[in-house]
Amino acid sequence: MYRSLKKDQIYTGEITEKKSRFLSYMTFAGSEEEALIFIDSIRKKHHDARHNCSAYIIAGPTGDILHSSDDGEPSGTAGKPMMAVLSGAELKNAVMVVTRYFGGVLLGTGGLVRAYTDAAKEALKAAEPEILNMDEFTVFAIAFDYAKEGSVRRLLEKYGTFPSETDYSDKVEFTVNILSERGESFEKELTETLSGAVKTEIRGKVMLPKE
Repeated sequence: MYRSLKKDQIYTGEITEKKSRFLSYMTFAGSEEEALIFIDSIRKKHHDARHNCSAYIIAGPTGDILHSSDDGEPSGTAGKPMMAVLSGAELKNAVMVVTRYFGGVLLGTGGLVRAYTDAAKEALKAAEPEILNMDEFTVFAIAFDYAKEGSVRRLLEKYGTFPSETDYSDKVEFTVNILSERGESFEKELTETLSGAVKTEIRGKVMLPKE
């Protein structure tokens, strides 16, 4: 469905263009608040820089949250090209900051767009080997008799998953994540395997790395 970054990792890059230094930073952000906290941390780290431009894309339940800032650069020359790098890489839940230390030579609007694009691509290049492919999974809660546990576990293995939660009471209860595109076939096969002796409930949807 989309790609994202490993948590707690910061990917960096750097370019120099006509004596101006452009330092790029990119990391995972699970919410807009996390993105803003990261931007503020880079701003404090480079408080002496001329510009700390930023862009982020956060996946939301009703639509993506997109934001970019030129931070004093001419409109559309920094945040917009950085956003283009994020969206072009199909990244979500990602925030990027590019810090510029002015070198005394004006780059012009075209030069700025190229510089911020190239700096953003350097951080992306550092992240690329660790980028995760995210997909939608359906969360199923299933309850069945103890004697059927082995059959259920074999079926889950076939679907490449395992219980994320287990509860042993009067029945065995598993919570499992099934790739949504295979959810219907999973329910059908589970019912057939247990001859209908199973209670199934869909608890919602989650985005998880696809193996």
